[in-house]
Amino acid sequence: MYVSMKEMLLHAHENNYAVMAINCVNMEQAKAIISSASEEHSAVIINISPRQMKAHGHPEILAPMIRDMAERVMVPVAFNLDHGSSYEDIAYAVQCGFSSVMIDASGFEFEENVRRTALIASLAHGKGLSCEAELGHVGMANQQDNIKTDLYTNPSQAKEFASRTKCDCLAVAIGTAHGSYPKGFVPELDFGRLKQLKETLKMPLVLHGGSGAGDENIKKVVESGINKINVCTDLFKHGRQAMADAIAKNPDIDYMDVNMAAEEAMKQFIKRYMRLIGSSGRYTFERYTGAELD
Repeated sequence: MYVSMKEMLLHAHENNYAVMAINCVNMEQAKAIISSASEEHSAVIINISPRQMKAHGHPEILAPMIRDMAERVMVPVAFNLDHGSSYEDIAYAVQCGFSSVMIDASGFEFEENVRRTALIASLAHGKGLSCEAELGHVGMANQQDNIKTDLYTNPSQAKEFASRTKCDCLAVAIGTAHGSYPKGFVPELDFGRLKQLKETLKMPLVLHGGSGAGDENIKKVVESGINKINVCTDLFKHGRQAMADAIAKNPDIDYMDVNMAAEEAMKQFIKRYMRLIGSSGRYTFERYTGAELD
């Protein structure tokens, strides 16, 4: 099923689990993501950033392909613009058929963030799409932004932000960052702040920079109120490593077989992650039909 993020994240919020939001730039990744969700009976969100869709995963090609794949399975699949910052990129995503958009105006002062987010939320809702926003700022791991506590989300400010913008879910900054951390490094997250945000906002919360955060941190953020976890770097690493291993094992391997090896490796990673965050098994035949299987 091709849907917006809104209902799936409300279900995750009400039932204390999280949904993966996985960056995707080609058919092999889309197949790995959607087939994993179907096999795990899990909702899933497919993300693409403006940089990715301009460099490789062109939305006018990906959006109809993902919609077609999604409509062939009995689990919810959303296609979301990740970190949309310009009105032009967001409008183009809407035009191409995305089911959800994120407006990231977290680099602006509070009032400007509110103004931009409210505008995009109104646009999205008018088209039947959901809208994600960000308050605080999730920066880059290679710049050590994860330890800059002045970038973390303020709970009282977040309540005003959510009320004024009408966003459907909110990305919060609690100590993660985008990209790769130094080898062996595991970020320390502000779980107290996260719990306060959840208690204050009572809405779906999003963790950006899920890659490299460590299994224990991921389990604990879900327990503390995160309902959407963005994963990009880790998935790309699994796919790339599988391709490198396949070529090393057989230098004459066919191009199609290299892609199939990457797809299978990504599936295994995704399915394990879905079980880790509690989304597996949430969408069953009985839930949709009311029927009981023999």
